[in-house]
Amino acid sequence: MADRSESDRLQQETWLQRTIRRPEIGSFTVMIVIIIALSMASNGKAFNALGLKNNIAIIAQYGIIATGAAMLMIAGEFDLSIGSMIGFAGMSMAMMLKWGLPFGLGEATPFLAFFITLAMTLSIGWVIGTVVVRSGLSSFIVTLAFLFFMRGVTEVSFRLINQSTQISGLPDYKETSWFADLLGGEVFGWFYDLWFALGGNLNRRGEQWVDGFDARFLWWLIIAGGAYFILSRTQIGNWIYATGDNKESARANGVPVNRVKVGLFMFTAFCATMFAACQVFDTNTSDAAKGNLQELFAIAIAVVGGTLMTGGFGSIIGVVFGAITVGLVANAVFFIPTIDGAWFRVFLGGILLAAVFANERIRKRITGGI
Repeated sequence: MADRSESDRLQQETWLQRTIRRPEIGSFTVMIVIIIALSMASNGKAFNALGLKNNIAIIAQYGIIATGAAMLMIAGEFDLSIGSMIGFAGMSMAMMLKWGLPFGLGEATPFLAFFITLAMTLSIGWVIGTVVVRSGLSSFIVTLAFLFFMRGVTEVSFRLINQSTQISGLPDYKETSWFADLLGGEVFGWFYDLWFALGGNLNRRGEQWVDGFDARFLWWLIIAGGAYFILSRTQIGNWIYATGDNKESARANGVPVNRVKVGLFMFTAFCATMFAACQVFDTNTSDAAKGNLQELFAIAIAVVGGTLMTGGFGSIIGVVFGAITVGLVANAVFFIPTIDGAWFRVFLGGILLAAVFANERIRKRITGGI
């Protein structure tokens, strides 16, 4: 009897077998284990009203930049300048908010400060992408160069203009600007209204002093949702996967490989700018050191979420699970004081290595060992 075709085999797989083959299954399993372990170790404090707000804040930060990193990695490239881009964007916005805009435009509003900064970061992202695709150099080397370049420019600019690498005490623009509140305020207040209406309590006095999640949570949902839609429902998503799988074959089939890669470098710049904007308008401060090493966290979360280092394979849903896992472990020290914070790095290194092996095994299952 003739062997069954690959399509026949796939059609006869059970739901469980298909689920195990998905790239995000590993990160989902680890996430569930971490949620259960942290809940038990903290006696539920990690997931009370305030704990949930604090956890979501750091998870959303990681999730925003990890989404950009994952999209680029699926296309077969890296961006090590994400962290420096965060510092540069934060510096740009904070200086315009403090000193105003040049050229007679007067004091900068949050709206202008953000969009002028975004125009600069998108331009830098375009330059990085163009250098990579035109030169044929490794994106690792090109973005490493921009990591040092942008971090140096940020620190020098801070010292020359502000005589310090920090800007603090900015006005709380959230009180006067809807745009600042949209980036640095609170969202989903109805969740906590419902929480307390159902009998949830927060502090000894029984007062409700958590009114919602940080706005970065909303922006993470928007960015991750948009990325998921693009990858799974659009031609651009097919182009991204094809570019990372085999760029020469993709180019031969009409995929605009160079434009795809340049666009994704600009997308990582956008994600870094959103990260910085949410921080600046939330805390009313900026620091040249902001974003330091965040590019490594972004790449690690993408890998933990099922994205292959070699490109052509990945899942935004997996990145969401990875961000939740890493964010919870990073924040665990605040709920379990007996834990040495250095164990977070041990954990991250361990699951990162495990994820690389797991992702490769899943890829071989899907591709038949190719």
